[in-house]
Amino acid sequence: MAKQVFHVGNAAGFSADRLDSAAPVVAALIASGAPAALFFECLAERTLAFAQRAKLSDPEKGYTPDLEGFLRPVLKDCVTHGIPVLGNFGAANPLGAAKAIHRLARELGIEGIKVAVVEGDDVREGLRAMQVQAWEEEALFDVQRDDIVAANVYLGAQPIADALALGADVVVTGRVTDSALALAPLIHHFGWSADDWDRMAAGVLTGHLLECGAQVTGGYFADPGYKDVAGMASIGYPIVEVSSDGDLVVTKPAGTGGRVDTRTVKEQILYEIHDPANYLTPDVTLDLTSVQVMDLGPDRVQVTGAKGRAAPETLKVTISYAGGWLGEGEISYAGPGAAARARLAAATARQRIETQYPGIDIRTDVIGLVSIFDGDSGDRAKGLRDTEWEDVRVRIAVNTDNEATAAMAAREVETLYCAGPAGGGGVRRTVTPRIKTASCLVPRESVQPRFRLVPADE
Repeated sequence: MAKQVFHVGNAAGFSADRLDSAAPVVAALIASGAPAALFFECLAERTLAFAQRAKLSDPEKGYTPDLEGFLRPVLKDCVTHGIPVLGNFGAANPLGAAKAIHRLARELGIEGIKVAVVEGDDVREGLRAMQVQAWEEEALFDVQRDDIVAANVYLGAQPIADALALGADVVVTGRVTDSALALAPLIHHFGWSADDWDRMAAGVLTGHLLECGAQVTGGYFADPGYKDVAGMASIGYPIVEVSSDGDLVVTKPAGTGGRVDTRTVKEQILYEIHDPANYLTPDVTLDLTSVQVMDLGPDRVQVTGAKGRAAPETLKVTISYAGGWLGEGEISYAGPGAAARARLAAATARQRIETQYPGIDIRTDVIGLVSIFDGDSGDRAKGLRDTEWEDVRVRIAVNTDNEATAAMAAREVETLYCAGPAGGGGVRRTVTPRIKTASCLVPRESVQPRFRLVPADE
């Protein structure tokens, strides 16, 4: 008897991913004739913090800004062909995102669309009463402080699966684990039990393979001369074919660029994995130590052997809190002696800022002198002749609780135009309010996920 197979496609690995990636994936899902789902993974700690900041400025905002751009090319085809769309593009405002999807559906002439939201990840109001534990190596965060903007817990797949059971064409979530967006439609379709640990593990592994978009199809794998990848400009986003017993096949749409082979898949399996035997999620503890990867042919790789154990009793919470102000200024130097002039400019601006604002948190970089690896010390560039550097850029950044101080510190970079050194140009300066993040753990039973359909007129 042939195995039942369900196809899960991904069309975004972060909030600013390509807007034209979904169409080839949806076309491939439709052409397969198999039951399928599509998801967009749009959240990281920093993007959720940005979303919370946007919501503070405008209560109608706070969802992924490119939501409409992601969905416009594929929403009608997905609804027509019964391919549910899932996304954590609700960010800080799932209801706002649901309303935006209804507006887009009306514009596209899609009648009767069902949009669901999963809520309950925002635990800010109840956080102070929860039994908070430290997360990994972080110090225990003081949840009693007054500058907490938001606290969002990582939810699992079950409430998303429950929303699909309501007949939702689109399910919008806020903070959920990335893997939950792939596991949920598998639970819904196959009827997997929440304590069927090996199948839960296979579903989480499906999501882990898919969650970063084109990373698994050669994008982040590419390294010219070492790991060559053709067709990067038209790289295909991934699809995983999942059987009812938890075997997986990773592939991509035919005719797209990129590559799927055992090396791209292995790299993605190991991506952001601390302990391969204990990958913790709200749905299951995934054990990767028995996973096997086998090439089935061009752009088709089989993955088997995922094992699971009971999920942890705690859930991770991302806390967003007021982080003061970031003042930044940049200026470029080019031509002979550029590096020496850039170092002088950085030292001059730094000395002036530290004199005016003693103790200020400041960072200086001479970009182009290996600064991306070296903090602001420049040690790794020592011993290189200045003539080896023909185009460098100075960046000065300060972190302060005072907006005016941030603005004046950034202004010091612009004063280098005439105050020297010679040849500076292309100044840019900005002042930005900061939201910082921290993490903690809370007991699972203290979190109550909710799901519901959102009427078109709400």
